[in-house]
Amino acid sequence: MIDSNEKLRGLYLPAKERSVKKQLPHLDKHCLRFLALSPFVVLSSGSAEGRYDASPRGGEPGFVKAPDSATLLIPDAPGNNRLDTLENIIATGRVGLLFLIPGVDETLRVNGRARLADENSVLEAFKNEKRAPKLIIEVKVEDVYLHCAKALMRSKLWDASLQVERSVLPTMGQMLADQIGEPALAESQAQMVERYKADL
Repeated sequence: MIDSNEKLRGLYLPAKERSVKKQLPHLDKHCLRFLALSPFVVLSSGSAEGRYDASPRGGEPGFVKAPDSATLLIPDAPGNNRLDTLENIIATGRVGLLFLIPGVDETLRVNGRARLADENSVLEAFKNEKRAPKLIIEVKVEDVYLHCAKALMRSKLWDASLQVERSVLPTMGQMLADQIGEPALAESQAQMVERYKADL
């Protein structure tokens, strides 16, 4: 069992100098360009009790805005109202972000302090959106770096020939019906897509 940093480090070579030096304390022009092209981010957070959560967030490319090199603004779009991420931010004020661009194997990682902002001055940046958000997740950037392409290259995530047909899984409704024990939930995939359209 690996139960110490010494044992862990003994298994690996030291981090490459470039891997350490690429970590920045702010968003540079390349990070800002990455954000402008990204329609998807995974937002990770943790509770005061140490329970962790990763939540997917999506929108048009550039839906996460950067008013300056130290700040990100993430609109809170309609979801399932569990509010796991939002409650975690209230509890700990910290998040980790992983931005993806379809077709690009590199990703952008950002860590920082977060708060839930509902001031008009912050909401103003999203006034022209199709659906105005109730609040914004404001992130003050502490660490940001471009992550190498190896994980996405290994997974071949963007290879269209490897895309899985949705029909290989039961519909979301069918899976939930089995998990929760409520057969009435077993809507078709088409019904689910149509229901979701109102909140996109």
